Amino acid sequence: MSYLFTSESVSEGHPDKVCDQISDAVLDSIFALDPAARVACECFTTTGFVLVGGEITTEAYVDIQEVVRRTVREIGYVDPKYRFDSDSCGVASHIHQQSPDIFRGVKCGGAGDQGIMFGYASNATEEYMPMPILYAHKLVKRLADIRKNEPSLMPYLRPDSKSQVTFEYEGRQAIRVHTIVVSTQHDSEVTQRQIRRDVEEHVIAHVFPEELLTGRVKLHVNPTGRFEIGGPHGDSGLTGRKIIVDTYGGWAPHGGGAFSGKDPSKVDRSAAYATRHLAKNLVAAGVADECTIQIGYAIGVAKPVSIHIDTHGSTHNGVADKDISRWIQRNVDMTPNGIIERLKLRRPIYRDTAAYGHFGRNGSNFTWEKLDMVKDIRKALT
Repeated sequence: MSYLFTSESVSEGHPDKVCDQISDAVLDSIFALDPAARVACECFTTTGFVLVGGEITTEAYVDIQEVVRRTVREIGYVDPKYRFDSDSCGVASHIHQQSPDIFRGVKCGGAGDQGIMFGYASNATEEYMPMPILYAHKLVKRLADIRKNEPSLMPYLRPDSKSQVTFEYEGRQAIRVHTIVVSTQHDSEVTQRQIRRDVEEHVIAHVFPEELLTGRVKLHVNPTGRFEIGGPHGDSGLTGRKIIVDTYGGWAPHGGGAFSGKDPSKVDRSAAYATRHLAKNLVAAGVADECTIQIGYAIGVAKPVSIHIDTHGSTHNGVADKDISRWIQRNVDMTPNGIIERLKLRRPIYRDTAAYGHFGRNGSNFTWEKLDMVKDIRKALT
């Protein structure tokens, strides 16, 4: 029996994503000067205002206001009529050092907090990602690319946009696209009819292969009729409020911790990257068609308290989930320091993660997306 599954994404101009990018831009700016820094940077934004706060321990000096304005400018908020722009928005900074109680555990190589993290991969796509979230990202990324690189196609676009994609499934196999929702901020002069026509021609036709658009696909473009007021003027933004967009679109579990603004001693981020890396390499090695990994940590303790493997009954050659778990525990260093060293996480690479998903970005500089463990896994488990 078939069923429907939906995932959503938001663009770099969405107020929550503005905050994620500012938080990670601050992290990158500090890491460029001090890779050993401890950073937990949060951001809030609303009409004409950005607040940056958190716990940062470093000897490096970073001009927070300059980082904020540069990030907002690069996103595309440069016009005062948006009621939020890089030159005129107010910027406030409230930062203090990391708690000494937390630092005591972290400096010895322990986890920066307790928590559970998940990693996931499947061979459903060449990016080893679920189709709904993958195509939801592609839609809003295409809108941003048009706005920045081909503005003549849709000259009325503004930075804020959202997407939603529903696929029809049989079992774990996606059959076709069922529903597409695209909401894009726009100038006042353009008509709804023009936006819909352009979305169909320049966005959907560019993103989806024809074989996925069989049957009658339902399309909703700016369903309220207008989306002129957007960005931080239309809605306030917060760092870490789009965690399902950041990961697997709800197809796989999420432990609850956000990523942006956190240095990799925070296992919310580093362990989620490490479990994605493992899951992707296990699937690419042919051990299973699909793999979900859960890992748990205690604050100040280096080794995980648990590792759980679920291949959803998709393993090959008689390999059991417990065999995979045993191999990981014996051969892969999943301590925070081990993850940081293996994935080279103390580098200024994080601003790029903060929009369009942390996973499934082939060709990126994200070490957790590399298929560099396949040979060893095949030797051990196939």
